[in-house]
Amino acid sequence: MSQCPVPHGAVSLSAPRTGTDLVQLHRDMRRDHGAVAPAVLDGDIPAWLILGYRELHQVANDPVLFSRDSDLWNQWDNIPEGWPLLPMIGRKQPSVLYTVGERHTVRAEMISNALESVDPFALKGYAEEFADDLIDRFCSVGRTDIIAEYAMLLPARVLAKIYGFSDEVGAPLVGALNDMIDGRERALAGQQHLGSAMARLLADKHAEPGEDVATRMLQDPGGFTDEEVAQDLMVMMAAGHQPTADWMGNSLRLMLTDDRFAASLSGGRHSVGEAMNEVLWEDTPTQNVAGRWASRDTHLGGRHIRAGDMLLLGIAAANSDPQVRTDGSALTGGNNAFLSFGHGEHRCPFPAQETAEVIARTGIEVLLDRLPDVDLAVPADQLTRRPSPWLSGLTDLPVRFTPTPAHGGQK
Repeated sequence: MSQCPVPHGAVSLSAPRTGTDLVQLHRDMRRDHGAVAPAVLDGDIPAWLILGYRELHQVANDPVLFSRDSDLWNQWDNIPEGWPLLPMIGRKQPSVLYTVGERHTVRAEMISNALESVDPFALKGYAEEFADDLIDRFCSVGRTDIIAEYAMLLPARVLAKIYGFSDEVGAPLVGALNDMIDGRERALAGQQHLGSAMARLLADKHAEPGEDVATRMLQDPGGFTDEEVAQDLMVMMAAGHQPTADWMGNSLRLMLTDDRFAASLSGGRHSVGEAMNEVLWEDTPTQNVAGRWASRDTHLGGRHIRAGDMLLLGIAAANSDPQVRTDGSALTGGNNAFLSFGHGEHRCPFPAQETAEVIARTGIEVLLDRLPDVDLAVPADQLTRRPSPWLSGLTDLPVRFTPTPAHGGQK
């Protein structure tokens, strides 16, 4: 198959977007293209980006017409070896992401059951323990970068713990995860490192089962292979770490820069939950998701979609769709109709959402308890974001605070 010509005005999802005003970008895209816009990935590979809330609902709710089976893609002949998005858009990947039908239902239940069995008090305790440990490293200095020294480290450590990794093995996985998720030149190397770590973990759990997520997945009656379990653990690790880190960072940015939240920083924890909910609407960590594939020719948002075309779920754009957010300046007031965790049968499992929320909220609360006068160390307009079209998070969040002594292992 020859590669389709790139449509005029198609949005490039491979160009750096550091400092881009996403709200204005989405507004411009709707003006130029409507609810479904032509887009191009690395190497000028064409796709469709769904901008409309209702259109995204329609796609997510119809797994037959808009399948998760990447084998349907009509562009595979144009994808070179080493394509940086292969970790995200793989062919014949034996993970829950690309499983469809009844097998997907059973597999999703296996993941949910394993996560539901995690003791919520133990989960919160791990989050508090690791948060205190990380804060001890910089609390006596009076300054730090919240992203690099805290938010980017905490979720992976907690997830590694409940999945069954030792602390010594779990901590170094952060770099591999970030490389894989960013979808750039080190993506494949990051995927390979994480895959090797998962294989070793499962071998250890076969030899010595434990009270952890990996053991429960291996013991599931669904009869999944080690390769399937390893792939699903990789998906869970990637989907649980970086978005949760960005949820923490984006929420703290909002609380430190927006008067609606900054005024209540020292007034208790009520604003933490509000800020986290607001971020899922206005600054969601998961910007775009790849993808769905049309199983036959169809129409969506006034566009002719060919069989095998890829559709990208524009989560951030759909959340800000003016047809559902008529007053984008108003606080959401706890409204949780956002699409930040996806929608339909392939949405993030509810126990995984709860796990992410416990880690993020605990991380923020412990930080504010330990450093009650934390404040930005640079003007808010100097904060920048990673140049990724997939996940939205800050490159850094420099803060200052009154130096305090380390807890030194006190719990």
